[in-house]
Amino acid sequence: MNLTDVIERLALGAFVGCFIGLLVAVFISYQAGPQNITFKGTDIINLFFGCIVAGWGFSLTGLIYDREDLSLPVQVIFQMGIGMIVLFLVAIYLKWMPLDFGIGPIITWIAIALVFGVVFWLGFYIYYYLLARDLNNKLKN
Repeated sequence: MNLTDVIERLALGAFVGCFIGLLVAVFISYQAGPQNITFKGTDIINLFFGCIVAGWGFSLTGLIYDREDLSLPVQVIFQMGIGMIVLFLVAIYLKWMPLDFGIGPIITWIAIALVFGVVFWLGFYIYYYLLARDLNNKLKN
C-alpha cells in the first residue's frame, strides 16, 4: 500500500459518503414533503463534512481486505463494525440520530444505516468480483 492508494480510498470514501448522505436527505424530504423541509446552511455543512468522515470510516477500514491471512467474514465484520462505529459517533455528534425520542427511533435509525451499509457493501463486492473475473479471463486468453 502506498500514498496513492490511501488518497484513492479517501476520495472514494468522501464521494460515496456524500452520495449516501444526499440520497438519505432526498428520501427524508420526499417522505416529509419537500415543501415542508428547510435546510439551514449549517445543516448542509454538517451533512457534507459528517458524510465525508463517515465515508472515510468505511473506506479506510477497507484496507483490511488486503490481508489475505484473514477470512472474508472476519474482514467484513471488521470493516462494517469500525465503519458503523464511526458513522454512529458522527450521527450522535451532529444529532442525526434522535436520542431524545426513546429507543424506537434509534433502532430504526440503526436498521436503516445497516441496510444502506449492506447494500453498498454488496455493490462494491459484486463490482470487484466481476472486475477480478474479467481480469482472470483476460489472463487465460
